[in-house]
Amino acid sequence: MNATPRENVPAGSRYGEAVFRPEQEGEGERIDFGALTYDDITMARLRALGVGPGWHCLDVGAGTGTVSRRLLDEAGVASVLAVDRDVRFLSARPVPGLDMLEADITAADFAPGRFQLVHARFVLMHLSEHDRLITALAELVAPGGVLVLSDAVDLTSDRTPDTPYTTMMRAMWQGLRATIGTDISWVPSYPQRLLGAGLVDVAAEIHVPPLLPGSPISRFWADTWERSRAATLATGLVDDAAVDAAIRYLDSDDCAALSAGMLTAWGRKPEDGPR
Repeated sequence: MNATPRENVPAGSRYGEAVFRPEQEGEGERIDFGALTYDDITMARLRALGVGPGWHCLDVGAGTGTVSRRLLDEAGVASVLAVDRDVRFLSARPVPGLDMLEADITAADFAPGRFQLVHARFVLMHLSEHDRLITALAELVAPGGVLVLSDAVDLTSDRTPDTPYTTMMRAMWQGLRATIGTDISWVPSYPQRLLGAGLVDVAAEIHVPPLLPGSPISRFWADTWERSRAATLATGLVDDAAVDAAIRYLDSDDCAALSAGMLTAWGRKPEDGPR
């Protein structure tokens, strides 16, 4: 299938540059659709790990800050440092106890301190140097604290029937990988990588939200496909008609598909770990 992208999307860009630019109208709303889907799951896991009063937390790639604010409002933590390469969505809704840092976590000098909780959701899947970054984040965890990483997993396979949804998802992942380096293939290795970073009590879980017409996750994917249209068309796997058909499919009674899910893995820094 031949496809002609509507704009030139250069390879070698990063998340927030060629695709998912924060200055693009509606980008904060797209992020919030994901938050509406996953925040309850994230908060339940963090609370189960003991996150609560007295904890100092680092929220990496904090986006619009929904998890950061819920840590303060619901878990009652002492403070949250919310880090992102662009903090415009965070600064729009400041709250007591929420500090903001505009920074690149891939920088060699990224060292904001030690925290009882270091949390990153839908961040590392867009970055390379996976082992180095996981090790670097583990070093920011205070003894006895936890590192919690969440990223996307796609549970469809070659045997999954072709639908407008699966066709679009396969093209999207390929387009994002070629354009901004997104790679979810290594996400299932998180538990082993956390062990390799010196953490203990390592475990993981997967949450797959149902695709229902009008649901936050369906609206998230529709908006994500629209914003990544040029990168997806550049793969040659779909054309504009296929993208439009996939978006319509999400909001139809014919939609019978397995959404990409969220794998969350965590590990604890030993009490006698290096300071």
